Amino acid sequence: MRFNPKARLDTGRTSDAGRTAGGGGGGGIPIPGGLAGGGIGGLIVTAIIVAAFMFLGGGGGSPLSAYDTGRMADTDRYADCETGEDANKSADCARVAVENSLYDYWSETLPAQSDASFSPEKELRTFGGGISTGCGSASAAVGPFYCPVDESIYLDTTFFSDVLDQQLGGPTGAFVEPYVLAHEYGHHVQHLLGTDEQVKSREGAGSDAVRLELQADCYAGMWAGSATDTEDANGAVLISDLTRTDVQEAIAAATAVGDDRIQEASGGEVDPDSWTHGSAQQRVDWFVTGFEQGTLEACDTFAPGAL
Repeated sequence: MRFNPKARLDTGRTSDAGRTAGGGGGGGIPIPGGLAGGGIGGLIVTAIIVAAFMFLGGGGGSPLSAYDTGRMADTDRYADCETGEDANKSADCARVAVENSLYDYWSETLPAQSDASFSPEKELRTFGGGISTGCGSASAAVGPFYCPVDESIYLDTTFFSDVLDQQLGGPTGAFVEPYVLAHEYGHHVQHLLGTDEQVKSREGAGSDAVRLELQADCYAGMWAGSATDTEDANGAVLISDLTRTDVQEAIAAATAVGDDRIQEASGGEVDPDSWTHGSAQQRVDWFVTGFEQGTLEACDTFAPGAL
C-alpha cells in the first residue's frame, strides 16, 4: 500500500492519549475477532473483551476498572503527519492517512447509497495501557474497538504485534491495520444507519451479533475496493497503490480472527453456539463481497438467508 506523496493529511480527528498504567475491562464493539460475551480461556482470553456488548444493553455499563485521565494530556504523536510522503515513512502517519481515506469514502458513499446522513467519527484515538471511554474503561488487552456512545474508535497499537501476531498467529503486514480500522469504521457506519439497534441475539452462528460483525467486514471490503479513488480535502488522491498482496493480508487477518480459529488456538472445541463474530470463512467471504460488489445492499447480512 502506497500513499500519494503530494496528498495533504488532516490530523483533526486523530489523537493520542499517551500511556498509563492499569488494567480492566471495556465496552463497545470489540476487535474484529474478540469472542464477546463468552470467554474461551487460556492464552487468548487476554486478547479479547469479555464485556463487548455492554452498549447493547443501553449504551454503557459499569466499567470493570477506572482510569484517572484527569492529569493526562494528548501527546504530539501525530504532529509531524502532514503529507502522503510522511505516511509512506511512518506507521503513525499511515494511520492518519487511512482515517482520511475512510472519511472521504464514507462521506460520499453513505448518502449516495442510503437515506442516512454522514458524520465522521468523533476521534480515532490511540492509547497505551488503558483509557476511559464513553463505553467504560478499556485496557490494552481489549484490542481495537468502536464505542457508539462517544462515536470514537480506540486503538492500542501494540495489538498487532502482541496479540494478532504472537497470540493468534495472524499476519502483521502493512495492510492489516487498515483492514482493522476499516472494520471499526464499518461499525460507525452501522451506528449512523441504526443497524446496531437490530442486534437482539448476542451468541450463535446465526445471531444478530455475528451478522453485525460480518457486515462490518463487508463494509471494510467496500472501502478497500475503492480506496485508490479516495481524495484529500484538495482533491488529490490519497492512496496511490493498493496491491493484491495488500488484499491478501486483509484476508489473512480476517481468517486469523474467525471465532472458530480463535477457539482452535485456545485449545478448545469449535462451538458455533458461542460465536459472536463469525467463522474465518464467513469473515473472508463477506470482506470479498464488499470488495467486489461495493454496495450497502450486497452487505446486508441481516437479510433472510444471508448466513
